[in-house]
Order: sequence, then C-alpha cells, then structure tokens
Amino acid sequence: MLRIGLLGGMSWESTSEYYRLVNELVADRLGGLHSADCLLRSVDFAEIEVLQREDRWDEAGERLATEAQALQNAGAELLVLCTNTMHKLAPQITAAIDIPFVHIADTTAQAVKNAGLTRVGLLATAYTMEQEFYVGRLREHGLEVTVPDAKDRRIVHDVIYEELCLGIVKDASRDEYRRIMRALAADGAQGILLGCTEIDLLVGAQDSPVPVFDTTRLHAERAVELSVASSASPRPSTSPSPAPQG
Repeated sequence: MLRIGLLGGMSWESTSEYYRLVNELVADRLGGLHSADCLLRSVDFAEIEVLQREDRWDEAGERLATEAQALQNAGAELLVLCTNTMHKLAPQITAAIDIPFVHIADTTAQAVKNAGLTRVGLLATAYTMEQEFYVGRLREHGLEVTVPDAKDRRIVHDVIYEELCLGIVKDASRDEYRRIMRALAADGAQGILLGCTEIDLLVGAQDSPVPVFDTTRLHAERAVELSVASSASPRPSTSPSPAPQG
C-alpha cells in the first residue's frame, strides 16, 4: 500500500470520518486484519477559521503547505486534504509537495459523470458555494452547478460552523437541509453534492429526492484506490484532467 497522508482537523468531526472510512475501505478490499497505512495531521480548526473569516487566505495557504510538507517528510506517499473548503488552497499545497494530491472536486466530478448526470446542486460552506475555486473546477469537467439562494446559503453555512463542526446534529436543521435539497431538485438539479465534509453527519441519500454524492466518502474511496494499487507500478493519476474549456 501507498501511505496516505491525511491533512485534517477542519473540522476534527469530519476528519474522524475520513479515518474510519479509509480503514473500513482497505479492510473491505484486502480482507483479514488489513487496515490503512496512513499518517494523520490534525490542525487546530479555530486558528484556520479565523484566517478564513478574516480573508487571510495566503496565510492559511502557507500554513497548510507547511503541514503538507511535514506529512510528506514523515513518509506520506499521497496527500488527502480532509476538507472541501480548504481546497481553495490546493495550488499552494501542491506546489509545496512532490507526492500526488487527491483533489476532492475532481473525484466528485468523475463520480457524477459516471452516473450520467450533468447538472448538480451544491451544499457547502459559503466560501465553497460562492467562490470560483470549487464550482469553477466542477464546471471544467462539464458540469452545470446550481447553489441555493442567498438566504438558504446562509442557513447551510451556519449549520456547518455553528452545529456540525461542533458535533451538534439537530432535527430542525435536517428539515431545513431537506427543504433546500428539494428546492435544488425543483430547480433542475439531477443530483446533490454534499460539498462540505461535515454535511454527511446530518443528511444522506434518504433525505433527497435526487441522487446524493457524499464527497467525503468519494474522496476516501479514491485515496484507498490509489493506496492499494501496486507500488511497483507507475503512480496512477490522482484525478481526471479537467475538461478543456472553449
């Protein structure tokens, strides 16, 4: 197995899901007593959240690039950033390391395309829903992406930071997410992306009128797929190349 470097803590609630998933998936693939060969670096999310909120993304990029380098130096052979939002800093991180970086948006886009869908609704933090780093990357793969209206984007964002990141799961918030998912489907979304790694703690396929794509699980599955590939073979590509624009 290739050793998986997990860069997490953003938040630790979702990072614990990554750790569970990569170990379960390796056990399912290899059987017996197998578990994932992995390294986990979990940062203090309070420090990262301040950098997000104060728009200090360059500082956040420097911090995560340093953490990624530390994982590589410790023996990680591929890197998984256990958060959707901080993929905004993927360019800074990938420039700092020499090991493959498993991009969550590329992995998710491939799963949507494999399902034969072209238009998806996105639930995520406000940063992810409103900025181009994520939505734009999905569009490079030929997908149409819709997001909730401004009021509902605020609801989705606040539930993530004020509840899910703290391990709080409320039925009232689940009902709101279900309502928003129905609205996205009514607006033409053929599927819903759970585009924040905490959202799967609240809702899943059973809550949506259209197929749901759990980015956390898809990301973990891709990491394990790469990890269990023969290390004697050439390193596989970590993600499909973005579709050409034009």
